[in-house]
Amino acid sequence: MPRLLCLVVSAVLTIALAPPAAAQPDGVMTVTLVRHGESEANVAGIVATAVPGPPLTALGEQQAKAAGVLHSDPVPDAVFASPLLRTRQTAQYLADEVGEPVQIQDGLREVEGGEFEGLPVDRAVGYLDAVQAWTRGDRTARIPGSIDGDELDERFDAALGAIRSGGYTKPVVYSHGGAIVAWTLMNVHNPPVEITGLDNTGYVVVRGNPTTGWTLVDWVDRP
Repeated sequence: MPRLLCLVVSAVLTIALAPPAAAQPDGVMTVTLVRHGESEANVAGIVATAVPGPPLTALGEQQAKAAGVLHSDPVPDAVFASPLLRTRQTAQYLADEVGEPVQIQDGLREVEGGEFEGLPVDRAVGYLDAVQAWTRGDRTARIPGSIDGDELDERFDAALGAIRSGGYTKPVVYSHGGAIVAWTLMNVHNPPVEITGLDNTGYVVVRGNPTTGWTLVDWVDRP
């Protein structure tokens, strides 16, 4: 998804690093949510949310490789991705680094474009307006022909719940700018306060679980 769609907030935060997985209470996860590398849709500046979607560009492949190295230390206990091609391609580099398979979770997919699918970003105002409304607390705002904020939150929560049920405590999860940003701002107890952006392979780290809630640990818009 183009940078304009990534509606990210960040702030000057004093954030503690996640403790080792063994030191975490039962049921608590430290989840690293990574945006995919540059895709052909990013370059074209269009809304492309349908599966399988466009692939990574050559630059996107380079970004994905660098992200794979970055997130391989400490070694995650699982690698997950949305069903879209660009996230699966990005995740594969980390999977190869740590010797884990890429596991697909449908609930991690991008916010569907609805009536704006395939249109230039500058003509997708209704899409942007709805996602921005979710981050301000109005989860009932619906993208024409698509979902509202409650539906996004429910399916993303379900995906993280399934990951937790698998016994994973430090997964790396590859998703999309709009989905990561909207879900994070709707769920963390300590949301940041200044709007910037989440670039390709930028990432967010949260700690907690779907039952007790989430705390923002780190937000890196440009790794």
